[in-house]
Amino acid sequence: MEAIYLPCLQWKWRWWLACHCLRWSSHALPHRSRWKFLEFQRKLSKFLLVIVIPLLSQWMGNSTCGGITQVDSLVLEECFVGAEKIVSTPRRLDCLDGFHIKMVSLGSEHSFAITDEGDALSWGAGGSGRLGHGHQSGILGFLRSSSEYTPRLIKNLEGVKVTKIAVGLLHSACISEQGSVFTFGERTMGRLGFGEANNATSPSIISEIPLSQGVSCGGYHTCVITGEGELYTWGSNENGCLGLGGTDAVHTPLKVEGSLLKFPVSEVSCGWKHTAAISGGNLFTWGWGGSHGTFSIDGHSSGGQLGHGNDIDYFEPMMVNLGKEWKALQVSCGFNHTGAIFEYSEA
Repeated sequence: MEAIYLPCLQWKWRWWLACHCLRWSSHALPHRSRWKFLEFQRKLSKFLLVIVIPLLSQWMGNSTCGGITQVDSLVLEECFVGAEKIVSTPRRLDCLDGFHIKMVSLGSEHSFAITDEGDALSWGAGGSGRLGHGHQSGILGFLRSSSEYTPRLIKNLEGVKVTKIAVGLLHSACISEQGSVFTFGERTMGRLGFGEANNATSPSIISEIPLSQGVSCGGYHTCVITGEGELYTWGSNENGCLGLGGTDAVHTPLKVEGSLLKFPVSEVSCGWKHTAAISGGNLFTWGWGGSHGTFSIDGHSSGGQLGHGNDIDYFEPMMVNLGKEWKALQVSCGFNHTGAIFEYSEA
């Protein structure tokens, strides 16, 4: 048995070596040729992961080679896919060697990144079209899957230099160098700005918004800052997270207005169902404060993320009062918490 099992190990490691030789050889290719090579490698990886490896596992299990163990299967998956189901320590994405990643944005199950040349990449779970690849990719015309196991170039954004990106739960958004806003993913409840329609599996431009410079996606809502510092919001409006004074869903971008926002908006960040923005050095928050949250335990809410000292929902922007000595510089919203960077100066 041992004498027969050794050759089986040998051919598996030959596959591993051949795979990595392909990766290394791709580094010498021109920029656009490397994208084509990575696309070929991605399709090969999916074919091997979905078809070849399961067939080999079944065949080897009944052969004299002793079967493919769980460890052996991981070797094969690592060989061609370069990833495991759970990665508990930081790992470099070898398939992106030679590319300079400028920005990355992470959702619950998908990722979005751009290079310094403005190329857009996405990977992970692709349900609702959130990856922007236009359709489900298949293998030989069957076994279709919307997921991508390695970073994939969004072809419908080729020729568009992307400068800003954001991801929500089931949708994504980005801004081009010219200030155009593109969205893709779930359209339900008007989350993308197209009204109630089917999922948008390819990037579509939002023509109702002026030239833009900032974007953020919440669980089911989206916010955009224009070049003039105006703030536009749309999508699901649970707990007043759009800041428009009510809770009705909004299907097209609407400008957030109010006496508190007297200065241009410089930063915006969306949480699950709350939003924070910086205007004139002041921090404003609104939306889900916890009073109608879904994670209440023994009558105590999980709120407080708005920073107003209570768990009340606010339907319009409310300033977080820390005193005139504090100037807000940056803000970021998590699921139900908020963090900000302030600069202190004596009045």
